[in-house]
Amino acid sequence: MMDKQDKIYVAGHRGMVGSAILRKLKEQDFSNVVFRSSAELDLRDQHAVNSFFESEKPAFVFLAAAKAGGILANNTYRANFIYDNLMIESNIIHASYLNKVKKLLFLGSSCIYPKMAPQPMKEDALLTGLLEKTNEPYAVAKITGIKLCEAYHDQYGCNFISAMPTNLYGQGDNYHLQNSHVIPALLRKFHEAKLANKSFVEVWGSGAPLREFMYVDDLADACFFLMQHYDERLFINVGTGEEISIKDLALLISEVTGFTGEIKFDTTKPDGTPRKLMDSSRLHSLGWKSKMNLKEGLKIAYHYFRESNK
Repeated sequence: MMDKQDKIYVAGHRGMVGSAILRKLKEQDFSNVVFRSSAELDLRDQHAVNSFFESEKPAFVFLAAAKAGGILANNTYRANFIYDNLMIESNIIHASYLNKVKKLLFLGSSCIYPKMAPQPMKEDALLTGLLEKTNEPYAVAKITGIKLCEAYHDQYGCNFISAMPTNLYGQGDNYHLQNSHVIPALLRKFHEAKLANKSFVEVWGSGAPLREFMYVDDLADACFFLMQHYDERLFINVGTGEEISIKDLALLISEVTGFTGEIKFDTTKPDGTPRKLMDSSRLHSLGWKSKMNLKEGLKIAYHYFRESNK
């Protein structure tokens, strides 16, 4: 378990997940935390990463650094998504082994599962079928991260664990209309439509796909819990256990943003995976469950969006 005086490295501290982990550590009075911006430390550079670990010698590592994005970004920048993520995770995991890190938590993604995996998705569905084509490079990189942690556990006895979060949203999200995930993209789209007094908002796809969403501070809470209480080799799902259709999500975001026009679904655009719900029963059985309900979380996320766009 982490003690208050232990040195903790949060990789990706400026990202949505990393910054939420920092907030959680601060809330729990952990003050010996180190981090570097990407300008200070290129995590794709093995020599630079090794030098950082040799000088700082962190005892615990939260590996939240990643290149991430929505369907369009994943499908467009396929080489960037696989290369950057493979390099980041390989360098940090290997440096953690070399420098005798006590425990490392690697954060993956629900996209590791096959496109047509049985629902809700259990951990044992990994590598049982084909991945969703649009984000395959990112998914392959994240699967590699899991396998790196398992391999270093098997060969060297490293306490390197992996957590697979469901779809995330909240403070620190990316609101780029083309390169973001569904909730931030829709929050921005409905907000701008309201300001422009538009009569309708167009949403990609049919609206039928089912998705699960977790507020990012709930994930940070789960990461802290796992770092303190989970030491198993097998990676673990982190989700809410609740799902919503994209259509109902759009209606909810319309309500939260105060947009009163029509919602039109562009069925010429891809839906992606038809259903994605994590089976988080293993985590729930350990005594952890998410706290934020979706409507309240969307209100908070919308507040932070407006604050950052003043």
